[in-house]
Amino acid sequence: MKGQQGYALASAGRLQGRRPLERLRAIGRQLYRWWQLAEQRRRLAMLDDVALKDLGLSRGDVLQESERPFWDDPLAR
Repeated sequence: MKGQQGYALASAGRLQGRRPLERLRAIGRQLYRWWQLAEQRRRLAMLDDVALKDLGLSRGDVLQESERPFWDDPLAR
């Protein structure tokens, strides 16, 4: 029994070594996604009225979208 318990603890140690890396990658992906959202909203706010008309957006739509916080991801819902 003691050998089995030791093996389980050793296995858990190897898994824990991998888990933080996976978590770190997930955090990196989330930060990159937030950066993308902020950049897209900033660029949308810089468009002129002619470009907005081509997209079918009003200045009010753009203001509403650009005022959203960077962590408000419409794809995460």
